[in-house]
Amino acid sequence: MRCMTMGKDFFPVLWILLCLRMQASARADDVELASSNLPVMVIDTHGQTIVDQTRITADMKILWHEDGSRNHVTDTVYDYSGLIAIELRGSTAQQFPKKPYRFETQDSLGNNRNVNLIGMPRENDWILYNPYSDKTFLRNILAYRIARKMGRYATRTRLCEVVLNGDYQGIYVLMEKIKVDDDRVVIAEMDGDDTAGDSLTGGYIIKIDKSDGEQVGGWTSDAGTHYQYHYPKPDEILPEQKAYIQNFMDAFETAVLGGSYSDPENGYGKYIDLDSFVDLFILNEVSRNIDGYRLSAFMTKDRDSRGGKLVMGPAWDYNLSFGNGNYYMGEYVEGWNIVTLAEQTGGDFPPPFYWMTIFNEPAFLNRAVSRWQVLREDVLDIDTLTAWVDKMADSLDEAQRRNYERWPEVIGWYIWPNAFIGDSFDEEIEFFKEWIQGRILWMDEEVEAYLASVEPGPSRILPRTCVLYKNVPNPFNASTTLSYRIGHAGKVRLDVFNSRGQRIRTLFDGMRDQGEYTASWDGRTGTGGPAPAGVYFCRLASPAGNHVQKMLLIP
Repeated sequence: MRCMTMGKDFFPVLWILLCLRMQASARADDVELASSNLPVMVIDTHGQTIVDQTRITADMKILWHEDGSRNHVTDTVYDYSGLIAIELRGSTAQQFPKKPYRFETQDSLGNNRNVNLIGMPRENDWILYNPYSDKTFLRNILAYRIARKMGRYATRTRLCEVVLNGDYQGIYVLMEKIKVDDDRVVIAEMDGDDTAGDSLTGGYIIKIDKSDGEQVGGWTSDAGTHYQYHYPKPDEILPEQKAYIQNFMDAFETAVLGGSYSDPENGYGKYIDLDSFVDLFILNEVSRNIDGYRLSAFMTKDRDSRGGKLVMGPAWDYNLSFGNGNYYMGEYVEGWNIVTLAEQTGGDFPPPFYWMTIFNEPAFLNRAVSRWQVLREDVLDIDTLTAWVDKMADSLDEAQRRNYERWPEVIGWYIWPNAFIGDSFDEEIEFFKEWIQGRILWMDEEVEAYLASVEPGPSRILPRTCVLYKNVPNPFNASTTLSYRIGHAGKVRLDVFNSRGQRIRTLFDGMRDQGEYTASWDGRTGTGGPAPAGVYFCRLASPAGNHVQKMLLIP
């Protein structure tokens, strides 16, 4: 396994090297797929080439059994069989030999046809995402899963295998396209009559993104933020609607720039749904999405009669997250993502200015800390997340072998912008899990440090019912003592983690009454062997939350 430090600007050189390697390697264009435990999508363009921004008509069949039985290419009962209009999608992703697609399901006359695909709600707009540089195939899926567990809409996903014109293409992810729909983004629909009154106030979907792809018209705000119209589309949005959403965003940004930006009546809180900003902040931070805040950043605004505030989300495009990027510090579990992006992106699509203002505002931080501790009990529980990764990896074991036989230049090689290069799918999965563990433990420690810095009083949201004190001595080279206080009786667990987020020793796991306690660590792992010198973390998990202290073991 190897770690890479080449940055975003390395892509053109990397691509030349990749092409040369592919020419030198024996790519298996004739991988045969007889059956799979995953759904199988078979697409036939009848000799046409799929291109960008111009859709062609093709036939598509999906082999999938709701009962979980295997899907054979010889099956004659289909989950879907019919026409689609398909084109390329994405920006950087189009440069990979394994291409990304968007498509519409259609009837025989070429009209949109709403259908259920692989158990997902009925619609006609779909995405086929092409995991290539994400060698686990899971980063997007996990980010959207976390968002849904938070109670937010995020695109549903289905792992599948794709055969295009008889050529096996490997593992893809079928995803819902972001659009207004009762089962997708639930806001008011707009039409040509919505030019005044309450109907003019929503609903809108806007985004911050690159200017590649279809329908990218937009505007630059008075404060210099460039937004794009997503709904209504640039070629459909009316002048009155453009003026309304532009004025609304200017008013929000002006409130952030004003001296009373934190005032609940006249500050930014008048314009935004703060809880949605908190949730997207936590998702962007726990995943350390290096495109977070600044690209593929969607926002919605419903009618005033339906709430009317700016809602951050839906979450989109997390393939360069969870340690999968070697620039803007994306490989590190330590450090706030928003701070790094604000300081380092410069002219490369920096985050909107208001994120740093809100991030440093006490009301936002208090709410974020409270939300973090709630999510850590379930949605962001480390054991729950790693168990999910293991389950998904097991389901992919057969298909990933075919995928990497089809694309042998991927596994064990640098594909932009990998920070880690495993020699096998299993190594990629282990790194993925270890990175998640390390990131969550670091954020636990930051939350604890923030709580320790806040004076008790009415502004405090969370009582300090549980405390893990700094170990003594620290640094240490033989043993160290940890003291902790339990405010309420309950189950307590005290664990030692290495810097990769791996649990190496459990110091206590059981019930504790209210009171003060101590535990010692002798610098040994759970197997009895000595732990190597380095940085370690001790985590106290209790009903009141999780608390972390950093320890340094020296030779």
